[in-house]
Amino acid sequence: MTPADDEGPSGVHCRLDELLLERGMTLTRLSELVGVSVVNLSILKNDRARAIRYSTLSAICRALDCEIGDLLVRADS
Repeated sequence: MTPADDEGPSGVHCRLDELLLERGMTLTRLSELVGVSVVNLSILKNDRARAIRYSTLSAICRALDCEIGDLLVRADS
């Protein structure tokens, strides 16, 4: 099976919910800062994203003042 065919869990967990809570920021505000729709951020937040652009990842980390490793972690960690 190739990764593109894999419908199961990716093994990556997005900590967006926790980071937003720590910073007192809403998903709507992050959407405004980053220029990504609330729907797409919600998909990422709920670990349903199949891909993310580096530019989007970088913009989210800038807005949340965090590193990529703070946002994305291995799900089995």
